[in-house]
Amino acid sequence: MKKQVVLFSAFLVILNLACQPGTRVGDQDNSFTAWAPVPPMGWNSYDAYHGAITEKQFRECVDILAEKYLPLGYEYAVVDFCWFNPGPEGWDPESWKTFDISQKWEGDSVYSPVMAMDKYGRLLPSPNRFPSAANGEGFKELADYVHSKGMKFGIHIIRGIPRQAVTEEIKIMGTDISAGDVITYLPRSWTNTMHIVDINKPGAQEYYNSLFNLYAEWGVDYVKADDMMKPFYHKGEIEMMHKAVMQCGRPIVLSLSWGEAPLSYATHLEANANLWRISPDFWDRWKDIESMFDRAARWAPFIGGGTWPDADMLPIGKLCLTGYPSGNKPEHMTQLSDDEIKTMMSLWAIIRSPLMWGGDPVTTPPEYEKYLLNKDVISANQESENNRMVWDRDSSRVWVADIPGTEDFYLALFNLKSTVQEVPFNFMWDNLTGRYRAFDLWNQADSGIVEVEFSNTLNPHASVLYRLKRIE
Repeated sequence: MKKQVVLFSAFLVILNLACQPGTRVGDQDNSFTAWAPVPPMGWNSYDAYHGAITEKQFRECVDILAEKYLPLGYEYAVVDFCWFNPGPEGWDPESWKTFDISQKWEGDSVYSPVMAMDKYGRLLPSPNRFPSAANGEGFKELADYVHSKGMKFGIHIIRGIPRQAVTEEIKIMGTDISAGDVITYLPRSWTNTMHIVDINKPGAQEYYNSLFNLYAEWGVDYVKADDMMKPFYHKGEIEMMHKAVMQCGRPIVLSLSWGEAPLSYATHLEANANLWRISPDFWDRWKDIESMFDRAARWAPFIGGGTWPDADMLPIGKLCLTGYPSGNKPEHMTQLSDDEIKTMMSLWAIIRSPLMWGGDPVTTPPEYEKYLLNKDVISANQESENNRMVWDRDSSRVWVADIPGTEDFYLALFNLKSTVQEVPFNFMWDNLTGRYRAFDLWNQADSGIVEVEFSNTLNPHASVLYRLKRIE
């Protein structure tokens, strides 16, 4: 009998651990969940500069971000996409016109351009674009500059090991193992520059450890790892990246891209990353916003605990300065209407998606700041909990979220139709009672007393986001 009691007590302890946010049975160390206690906020260079941003441009962006956006919580500045690519011969970083970021291969050993890479096969910032990276200094000086502004520094990487390192028969740091000994000849990454690492081969983990040790030396705070979930889920390499982060000696927030992440791997994602993409690349099109509602509802149970489903960057302001992407307009202001931008921001707030702005800080007009710098909308994103959808009918959606330590809650009503529509909310849908005073977060206006039920007539693609304060 005593043995049964002991076993039952042990079971209760394990069950209790399993139910704690950020704690997962079987994890050896889940302290990484403390590195992103709220959804990360910041700026990423991709939507505006694609793969062609220069150090000069990045520093100009950081200066503006530190002055205007950091006070509201936008703390990360991320260099996205192909910073190791010098561009084609004759490409002028001062004019920074767009270039084809692919590495061209003619046979196994003839390729161009030559990527910046160290003697251990680790890609480095191209010095013609990032002068402070010369002589193997990497991103250290740029990271120091970002930190001096009170911000955190992030980079984009592509999973795998460079084909260039395999061709040059480079040895992995601290081993006698060649780069070609740790790869599998499955399909390469979509950039044509990387081989997939075979997780079962000696040297594979050592390679990833060497990468993140280098990033830690540079002072990197955030890594966006790409090509991780499409066209198939790289389970082994995700685990190796997680282990590499945990051993590097620096808290580095790990973001997985691109999506849509497979829902069947949700618990695996929670155990290995701080955030992960739940959609393909998101652009300034209504159809992209509309499709996010169903994705967000599927991922709602996995919001929080230091890990975050990521709806992708916010395409607000000036975009596509390099003329990319094809199929979208070249350099342009966001194509979203005022109502559509507010709907996007309200959705990102109520689902607690990371808030990573993608527009150009230098050339985006000040009138767009109202969407990104609304402190009450940001609070809904940063401070809410138990976020859930309570209504899905007739192209309307209703979401609610609790406000910790209070009896208040956030309420978001959305009209997805291309015509005017009345969107209802009934308190019984979420077992709510009492009277509340509604405050409209976008209009900064008191909307009166509500109880039992109410509705709002919304324009096409419009929304409203309230804080409801309990009064009795």
